[in-house]
Amino acid sequence: MKKATGALQRGRGRPRCFDQDTALERAMVLFWERGYEGASLDELSAAMGISPSSLYATFGGKEQLFRAAVDRYLAGQGGYMSRIFAEEPTARGAVQRLLETAADELTRPDHPPGCMVALAGTQCSPGAQPVQGLLRGHREASQCGLKARIQRAIEDGELAPDTDAAALATFYATVLLGMSVLARDGASRESLRAAVEVAVRAWPGAPRRP
Repeated sequence: MKKATGALQRGRGRPRCFDQDTALERAMVLFWERGYEGASLDELSAAMGISPSSLYATFGGKEQLFRAAVDRYLAGQGGYMSRIFAEEPTARGAVQRLLETAADELTRPDHPPGCMVALAGTQCSPGAQPVQGLLRGHREASQCGLKARIQRAIEDGELAPDTDAAALATFYATVLLGMSVLARDGASRESLRAAVEVAVRAWPGAPRRP
């Protein structure tokens, strides 16, 4: 994202220049920590180091800023699912690595705990329904990605033909969401890793060969 130039005015003073990339990163962290409605415009503008008028002029408003922050999160800290699925040759290996990576990422000390997409819009007023819909759509897309990878494993013979791909995807999506909530409550990386070991043992066995 390019830096702002002199187009944004602050009252009648000199133009206020700021790094949009840095400002968006700070907004993302605040939304991640406090949720969409928990982060006020004044808090956001203070964290970003800009005036509320500059926030509106640059990003269009709080909802638009939140959408940009979610995109940034998914392009960075929260975007490891597609990379893992592309790199791991088996569905079991991909799901295990996904859960292990989540256990590490959700409990990192250098950013808020938990998953921004899972937690930033769970409790919102009716006026924030578009934001809830945005986050729900991302969660559903992740679950669809899980289902598609499991379905491919069935077609490749890694899993039995009668494996319920939808149910298995729902199970592991539930594990991921639960890990996010526990991380926000202060669960350690070690405790989440232990839960991952149990969840991986629930993976169906390979089909029997004739």
